[in-house]
Amino acid sequence: MEDKKTIKWGIIGCGNVTEVKSGPAYKNTEGFELVAVMRRDTEKAQDYANRHGIKKYYTNADDLINDDEVDAIYIATPPDTHKLYALKVAEAGKMCCIEKPMTPSYAESLEVYNLFKEKQLPLFVAYYRRSLPRFTKINEWLKHQYIGEVRHINWHFSKPASDLDKSGTYNWRTDAKIAPAGYFDDLASHGLDLFNFLLGDIKEAHGISLNQQKNYTAKDAITACWLHQNNVTGSGTWNFDCHDSLDKVTIYGSDGKIEFSIFHENAIVLESKTKKESLFIDNPKHIQIYHVEGMRDMLIHKNFTHPSTGLSALHANWVMDKILGAL
Repeated sequence: MEDKKTIKWGIIGCGNVTEVKSGPAYKNTEGFELVAVMRRDTEKAQDYANRHGIKKYYTNADDLINDDEVDAIYIATPPDTHKLYALKVAEAGKMCCIEKPMTPSYAESLEVYNLFKEKQLPLFVAYYRRSLPRFTKINEWLKHQYIGEVRHINWHFSKPASDLDKSGTYNWRTDAKIAPAGYFDDLASHGLDLFNFLLGDIKEAHGISLNQQKNYTAKDAITACWLHQNNVTGSGTWNFDCHDSLDKVTIYGSDGKIEFSIFHENAIVLESKTKKESLFIDNPKHIQIYHVEGMRDMLIHKNFTHPSTGLSALHANWVMDKILGAL
């Protein structure tokens, strides 16, 4: 692939995730230029382009994918269309970043990964927590072995059902045809991918999953256990209609523990025989900025190995499918 000093991006899908979290990161990163967006609704596509200062907008994804000015494409649509668009991007010979999860299943993600690999095209997935300072600090603590040898990791995540959940109003995030495990697909994928990053890939995973509350068609109660390649054990519970909101991860070691949240922006806490530390590390306004800058550094400056690629995201899909009994 030809080396470029500036990579021009297009976005397929201009929903909420692109308003603050990701879109401005592509626009503001030196070396990247956001030149085109696509949304099926003409007025919404034009409005997004006007508000964000983007010169071109489309209502057909094929038109954006085949735009000669567009070098790379960020797919920010619901997961059920990720495979469709990603395969088209690969066939067009262009680089790609896909919103997480890569697709709703390991089998579909494997198709996507294999085509990009065959065509030797860079593929990234927006598991941006691997690049956030609060989690790179935890990774630093682990590498320094402040808690000794890691024994176990546990994550409890629960929240009350929202008014939307209880209303029966359609929501793609809880439609089993798009997200088979509902919020688990959307939220737990972030944490499980991060655990692969912090502790090494998960090599075994098992789970129980069901639609417990019957608020929608997707699953809403999941419990799991797993084993990392280095024999660190893991366990997790996710429930999406509980009394309290709780997001707590604990990494237990031979000499201490680390506590943090995946989504709640509270302190990360280290307690060990040799060190005690509690740090508030704020997330950036545009939360994907370090993820996007990392792609720039890998693709243009060639001085960085990006932590969130198609291969790592493929493994996150494998872990989730194993927990859900799909593999």
